Amino acid sequence: MKSQKKHLKNKHLSWYIKLLSVILFFLFLLNISTANVQADIDLPLTTTSKDGSTISYEIYGEGKIPLIFVHGWCCDSRYWRMQVPFFSNKYKIVLVDLAGHGHSSAKRSNYTMESFGEDVAAVINAINCEKAILIGHSMGGPVIAQTAKIIPEKVIALVGIDTFENIEYPLDEKGKQEFLAPLDKDFPSGSRMMVNRMFSNSTSQRIREWVTADMSSAPPEVALSANHAYFDQYVTGEAATIFDEVRQPVYCVSGELWPINYEANRRHMSSFDAVTLKGAAHFLMLARPDEFNSALDKTIETILANNKLN
Repeated sequence: MKSQKKHLKNKHLSWYIKLLSVILFFLFLLNISTANVQADIDLPLTTTSKDGSTISYEIYGEGKIPLIFVHGWCCDSRYWRMQVPFFSNKYKIVLVDLAGHGHSSAKRSNYTMESFGEDVAAVINAINCEKAILIGHSMGGPVIAQTAKIIPEKVIALVGIDTFENIEYPLDEKGKQEFLAPLDKDFPSGSRMMVNRMFSNSTSQRIREWVTADMSSAPPEVALSANHAYFDQYVTGEAATIFDEVRQPVYCVSGELWPINYEANRRHMSSFDAVTLKGAAHFLMLARPDEFNSALDKTIETILANNKLN
């Protein structure tokens, strides 16, 4: 009887050991699987701008010549969400959050086009690329112009997205102050009023509501500083004269809200051309992604072909 009990005890012990081994084995596999999932998560990267600001950026896809996407005023890298799947299949793309926007730090006293240009330059230097194509929406247009001024040897071309309509646009200090007064007085209300003028009747209500709510919730101190700096370029004439130094070709993919003055731009730029999407408005990359992606892709192909980089 004792021998039989001892045998049963040993049998149970052996069974427990086997069960424990199986459990440990599956836990081991689970840990490996979890580690692989964690390794595949695309987290933003960071670098440091000239003034010490932390600049967040994301990289998708592969390619020798990266496309650097720069958002506009009160926006961030999310505004390029409809471009990531399309362009990352063909190119290495980099989405930048300018200082005071998105995941980047907001420690500056003044948010100028020059300091934003340094942010983009810092990212280009951080990814160790020899050449890049810069793509800037709205305020991102003058930002990438500043980047080209800072590191001209690394910039192949500039692509403005609904920007650079007329770099000679006549504006004086009084006109600037009158235009920006509603924002200075009540930023959330003033920004909503201004942003609502940037849509066409065909823009979906969902996009209209999201963009308006998002932009009007931006930090007022950042938004107001950047907006004054942006319009100061037209008051001083720098919006045009910067192209005395920036000699890379300029292309645009634009909507129809504001007419393009080709003659004015070509008086200053080494070359200028644009594609206009009929019926499109300011946020065409969100509202008309298929048409926009196709037009931008053709523009990129033209730039690469002209530089014999295809």
